[in-house]
Amino acid sequence: MKRKAISLLLVIMLGIVSLVSGCSSKESNGDTAGDTKDPIKIGGLTSLSGVLQDYGTQMQRGFMLGLEYATDGTMEVAGRKIEVIWEDTTTVPDVARERALKLLDEDKVDLLVGPASSADAAALLGLAEEYEKILMIEPAAADFLTGANWNRYIFRTGRNTAQDANAMAAVITHKKPGAKVATLAPDSAFGHAGVAPFVDAIAAKGGELIAQEFPPADTTDFTPFILRIREEKPDYLFVIWAGANNPWGQLMELDLQSEGIEITTGAPEIAALKMMTDLVGMHGFTVYYHGVADNPVNKWLVEKHQEKYNSPPDIFTSGGMASAMALVTALEKTEGDTDTEKLIETLRGMEFDSPTGKRWFREEDHQAMQPLFEIKLEEVEGVDHVVPTLIRVIPAEEVAPPIAVPADAKR
Repeated sequence: MKRKAISLLLVIMLGIVSLVSGCSSKESNGDTAGDTKDPIKIGGLTSLSGVLQDYGTQMQRGFMLGLEYATDGTMEVAGRKIEVIWEDTTTVPDVARERALKLLDEDKVDLLVGPASSADAAALLGLAEEYEKILMIEPAAADFLTGANWNRYIFRTGRNTAQDANAMAAVITHKKPGAKVATLAPDSAFGHAGVAPFVDAIAAKGGELIAQEFPPADTTDFTPFILRIREEKPDYLFVIWAGANNPWGQLMELDLQSEGIEITTGAPEIAALKMMTDLVGMHGFTVYYHGVADNPVNKWLVEKHQEKYNSPPDIFTSGGMASAMALVTALEKTEGDTDTEKLIETLRGMEFDSPTGKRWFREEDHQAMQPLFEIKLEEVEGVDHVVPTLIRVIPAEEVAPPIAVPADAKR
C-alpha cells in the first residue's frame, strides 16, 4: 500500500513538471512571430549628418510622430512594443551599407526604413533582397529605386521624380495648353534625373520641350545659360535647383517675364523658400506645405510639431510620418506579425493615411500613389519666407509615374 502511494505521488510530480516545462517552452518560443511579445524592431537609416542632415532630421521627427499618431500614443501594435534603432548614414553610401549591416546582423531588426539620399538607398537595395527584409524608402526620390533596380522587398511611401515631373507638366498645361517649355537644372545626377522624366511628361500632356540648359552644379554665373533660354522664347522655364548658389536672383535681373516667359518650379522645403522672395506670384507645385494640406492627420501634425519643436513641420517631416503610418497600418493587418512574406502580401495594394491624404502602394512596383498640390507663391505678413497657397489638389492618378520594373523581376 505504501509503495502504491509513493508511485502515485511520483506520477503526479512528473505530470506537474511536464506541464510546467511545456508552458515555459510555449511562452519562450511562441507559435508564430505574431504571437510573441518581443518588441517589433525597426531600423531607421537616414542622414543625421552630412549634406542632407536637414532632410534626415525632418524625416526622423516625422517618423516618430507618425508612430505616436498611428498607435494612439501607445507605441505598440497587437501588444508588441515598437522599438526604433536609428543609424546615421552621414549621406555616404558606403556608410549607409555598413550601418544597415549592423542593424540587420547585430540588432536583428525586422525591417528597415529610410534613407534621405537616393545614392544611400541604392546601396541598400541588395541588402534588402539578401536578408529578405522590407526596405521602406522615404524620402529618397530617384526613379530607379522603384524602377530599373527594384526588387520585391522595396516599398516607397514618398513620391518619385517622375511624379514631380508629371505634376509640373500638369500645372503648366493646365494653365496654358500646348505650352513651349525650357528647363534649367544643374549638370549633375540630380539635375539630369529631374529633367529626364519631364521630357516625356510634358509631351504626354500636349506641351513641347524646346530647350535644356545644364550649368555646372557649382556655378555662380547663370547669365549665359539664361540668355540662351531667353533667345528660344519659351512660354515657361522650369527650374530644378537645390543649394545656396541658386539662379533666382539672376533670373529676376535678366527679366525673363518681360519677354513673356513664366518661371516655375516645385516649391521646396522652408529653408529654400526663404531664398525665393523674388518669385512672389509664381505658379508651381509642391509635395507638401503645412498650410496647404487640409485633413485631420496634417492638423494633428502641425499642432504637435509646433508644440514639440516650436516650428511647423516641413516636407520631409510629412514624409516620415507617412512611412510610419504605412508600417503601423500593415502591422495592424498582420496582427503584429513581422514575417516578411506576410508583410509583402499585406503592403501590396494597401491604402494608408498620411498628412497629404490617402495613399496606396501600387502592386506592380510598390510605389506609393499620392496627390500633389498646385500652388502659387505669396507674401504673407509675419512669415519669413514666401508661402505656397493652394490652387488645386492634383489627384494621384494625374501624376502617376510609368511602371518601369524589369519584366523578369521576381515578384
